[in-house]
Amino acid sequence: MTVYLDHAATTPLREEAREAWLAAAEAAGNPSSIHGAGQHARRLLEDARERLAAAADCHPTEIVFTSGGTESANLAIQGLWSARRLGADAIVLPDGEHHATLDTVAWLAEHAGAMVRGVGLAADGGILPDAFGAALPGAALATALVANNEVGTVNAVGLLASLASAASVPLHLDAVGAFGHVPVSFRALRAEPGQGGLVAMSLSAHKLGGPVGAGALVVAREARLHPILHGGGQQRGLRPGTEDVAGAVAFAVAAELAVAELAGEAERLRALRDRLVSGVRGAVPGAVLLGDPDGRLPGNAHVLFPGAAGETLLFLLDQEGIAVSTGSACQAGVPEPSHVVRAMGRTDAEARQVLRLTLGRTSTAADVDALLAALPAAVERARAASAR
Repeated sequence: MTVYLDHAATTPLREEAREAWLAAAEAAGNPSSIHGAGQHARRLLEDARERLAAAADCHPTEIVFTSGGTESANLAIQGLWSARRLGADAIVLPDGEHHATLDTVAWLAEHAGAMVRGVGLAADGGILPDAFGAALPGAALATALVANNEVGTVNAVGLLASLASAASVPLHLDAVGAFGHVPVSFRALRAEPGQGGLVAMSLSAHKLGGPVGAGALVVAREARLHPILHGGGQQRGLRPGTEDVAGAVAFAVAAELAVAELAGEAERLRALRDRLVSGVRGAVPGAVLLGDPDGRLPGNAHVLFPGAAGETLLFLLDQEGIAVSTGSACQAGVPEPSHVVRAMGRTDAEARQVLRLTLGRTSTAADVDALLAALPAAVERARAASAR
């Protein structure tokens, strides 16, 4: 049996979401059709929209269903860029963002003339609010993670949203890794609705027990945002195409459950995480917890193991039936040092010596104990291999 400690990558499908998906998949109609079967599918879709909106604390018309977090981030960033006001040519981009954001902005810089205003990270991986605010004046848009997907640090997004609002700059928040794990309210973060401040927020189903391939972008009703796809005009014309009714229904069910369980589950996961971190420090002298020690996602433990390559540790633990992540980008099969860890002021060597250990709804104390039992030997072997 695999000990699964990579819930930040994806977490197991909830049984309730699976059952809801199967039931909704039996609806044969296209939700854009006007006959009875089509209208039945439409009712399922709109019910899912209302339920997801309640979980994210927004208006149902602000929910735009997508294929996942990557599409949502692309729609937000490209859409806001295309609809930008005359003369605005810069995108405010914190270091350490998810590659769905980084690569979208890089494409706009190369092909659409976007200028990038970088914003540094603190040593704990948090976005520096003063630097973020200083980069905003005159920008076309800004983007930021609610919580860093690698080191787990939760950002002061209320402050970032207020700064963007004061500067009249539209803000996209990537809440993919945070929604369902820490409180996230679109309505509360939009204290002063307008063209500036928070106007779009990315969500994904499979990070909280929904199906892979389902996501949403919350788009404020007054936001200026152009579609990146063109077709039948569905979903306010922002994401045309026949909607995935079953995926939307399953996403809504998973989100409802995650938000309802959030307080109790966060407390349970924090206790498990603290047990894991304490055990790692006791078993591996010199191991360093990265990220904010307190203001972090409850199930995230991101650890630096000096002298041990993260990819070697991952392989050795995988041989013991323990699934973890390095937290670094792997493109074309080539491991790279974590850009997040480097942005926190660590060296390239240190950025290759990290593991992201993430707990979730199915995690138990036995999982933590299994990791702690296997970890010392794995670190010793990894350090020996690195020393050759």
